[in-house]
Amino acid sequence: MSDHAGARPSAWREGWNEGDDSLFAGRETDDSAERDEYRTLTYKVTGRIARITFDRPDHGNAIIADTPVELADAVERADLDPRVHVMLVSGRGKGFCGGYDLGAFAERGGSPDSGPNRTVGTVLDPVVQARNHNPFATWDPMADYAMMSRFNRGFASLLHANKPTVAKIHGFCVAGGTDIALYCDQIIAADDTRIGYPPTRVWGVPAAGMWAHRLGDQRAKRLLLTGDCISGRQAAEWGLAVESAPADELDERAEELVGRIAAMPINQLMMVKLALNSTLLAQGVANSTMVSTVFDGVSRHTREGYAFQMRAATAGFREAVRERDEPFGDHKRQRSAE
Repeated sequence: MSDHAGARPSAWREGWNEGDDSLFAGRETDDSAERDEYRTLTYKVTGRIARITFDRPDHGNAIIADTPVELADAVERADLDPRVHVMLVSGRGKGFCGGYDLGAFAERGGSPDSGPNRTVGTVLDPVVQARNHNPFATWDPMADYAMMSRFNRGFASLLHANKPTVAKIHGFCVAGGTDIALYCDQIIAADDTRIGYPPTRVWGVPAAGMWAHRLGDQRAKRLLLTGDCISGRQAAEWGLAVESAPADELDERAEELVGRIAAMPINQLMMVKLALNSTLLAQGVANSTMVSTVFDGVSRHTREGYAFQMRAATAGFREAVRERDEPFGDHKRQRSAE
């Protein structure tokens, strides 16, 4: 009985895989098992924290077809690992994520070399989607939905994971990048981070549909009816981020947050998240996502959407974005990846 939980001080602080009475006793995780290398992110476990880091810094960590697949795989990997209590999602380079890699699509019509070979002949095939975005041909909205819903499904793994997920954002978190961050349970931001969805000005609606659920009706509309961005500091003031910090203190503050979460028992974390998610899901997150994904497709196939696409193809995506944002006075701060 000397090894009984009641005989050990604070036994409840032990991890799922610790102690002779653990369900996982003698079943250590095999870290030497071969795994496919990710193209868009890195995965590492340190202590009780799984670190998922977007790793396309030269492209603003822009989203490509691999991103949602790899993100979902990494989240599931962390969810199944009894050592992991919390996941920290971040980005390398100058920012968290600049959104979808639309420069290649809008300028080159989704050339085959812009995506992995495994997408050929599927709804994610860039040639298939380029044909479906041809302004002079018939648009199939369900082929569009089949594509975009796959991206959302991958990003939503952060919300539906059993364990808590924390987004650490810096530099910029715009357009499709917000679809990822807003699915996380907690957001911690650098004070000077730019957060927003500029493509609502033309050619986009936030497909994840999470803004009203995170910010409430009026503040969500304030951002999406203008395409404006807010700072990380303002995001914390509005409740979109749980806290913000000066850029040079962000890492330290994020580590403190995930460290405190990691000190909790896994089963307690799971029960709390499931209980609170039940309220969020009852608000209609799934329906918001479906409607928003459909409207995102519609926005890319209006007269205005086609005009933006064709302008990007003839003048370049950066120029089209400049013309889009110049009337709002913030074009110099926007990036080409959205």
